Amino acid sequence: MRPLLAPVNEQADFLLLCGDLTDYGLPEEAHILADELSAAVKIPVIAVLGNHDFESGQQVEVCKILTEAGIKVLDGEAHEVNGTGIAGAKGFSGGFGRGTLGAWGEPATKRFVQEAIDEALKFEGALARLRTPERIAMLHYSPIRATVEGEPLEIYSYLGTSRLEEPLNRHPVNMVFHGHAHHGCLEGRTSTGIPVFNVAMPLLMRSFPNQPPFRVFEIPAPPVGRENG
Repeated sequence: MRPLLAPVNEQADFLLLCGDLTDYGLPEEAHILADELSAAVKIPVIAVLGNHDFESGQQVEVCKILTEAGIKVLDGEAHEVNGTGIAGAKGFSGGFGRGTLGAWGEPATKRFVQEAIDEALKFEGALARLRTPERIAMLHYSPIRATVEGEPLEIYSYLGTSRLEEPLNRHPVNMVFHGHAHHGCLEGRTSTGIPVFNVAMPLLMRSFPNQPPFRVFEIPAPPVGRENG
């Protein structure tokens, strides 16, 4: 990863990593990533965990290893870097719009929906704590359907949920980033017009084969009337 990420130091003020930082959520994988990032990236690194990072049930240890390497891992928190506020959470799945799964029926279904609700509340808490004019939100799962289009229709509901869009409508940000949808679309917008970018690495490598697998964005000015939203 070192030659892939080294150019980011000259092009950006900070680096966001939107989850699936490991393959199987193992501490040894986290150590490798921490070593690679420490050697290659000299700017602040902010991350959220993804579903892969939970696979082995050692996500707490993975987070500890990354944190000790200087990586700020957000799980429902807000963080400020160079005057920019960043709210981050993993998020969860559950579907979009009228296809959003409801808490009805079997206890297992209700537990699944409750996990989505809990993650949305965690995300909203992070957004509510942002105090800077420039604000970014980062997730692993998508808050909108538009950026998962291109994936098989049958798995849309596993790639994100509209429950993550609702907090964004109440606490607007300049832009949103997520991963997870490897075959989705690069960009979409929430119902209130906030740009959402899918930065899953397989999608970036396929879409920009002649560039390093990251994108560089300039944060736009806040929409009029939302500076203190």
